[in-house]
Amino acid sequence: MKLTIIINGMGGVGKDTLCRIAAKTYRVENISAIDPIKEIAAMCGWQGEKTDRARKFLSDLKQLTVLYNDFPTVWLTERYRRFLESDDEILFVHIREPQEIAKFVRVTEGKAKTLLIRGGKRMMKKAGHYGNASDDEVENYAYNYIYENDTPLDEAEPSFLATLRKIIADAEA
Repeated sequence: MKLTIIINGMGGVGKDTLCRIAAKTYRVENISAIDPIKEIAAMCGWQGEKTDRARKFLSDLKQLTVLYNDFPTVWLTERYRRFLESDDEILFVHIREPQEIAKFVRVTEGKAKTLLIRGGKRMMKKAGHYGNASDDEVENYAYNYIYENDTPLDEAEPSFLATLRKIIADAEA
């Protein structure tokens, strides 16, 4: 089985936690379009903070690299090729921007499935108002699947694994 899932959601909704849950059952690789941008940002003094200002800096820097040479998609494409040759079963690809999601779906020739994670009522921080295009546009895509992450962590595991099984079954059908 080889499954690529583009996973998205507002900051703090539990995307990485859910990917770790999946890794307990499946061989998982978890990457983000922002990973190589964070390396560049660190050279510019970014120290890993997750403030609104830092999130905007990362978003703006990513947009510059997209406009210059589409670096995030080039990087993701190479990682996707490696995944296809690996023993991993699921590739989670974190991408925020709707146009970048659509671009990567095309890279996979439509094989990638899209999954939006919502934080439910307990996580309704300031949805849609981070002040940067990457985070503010998260909901503006027609996702294949939506997972409401509104249960306590001990209940999230069986719930999320059931969602994953559905995605796998649909992909294999």
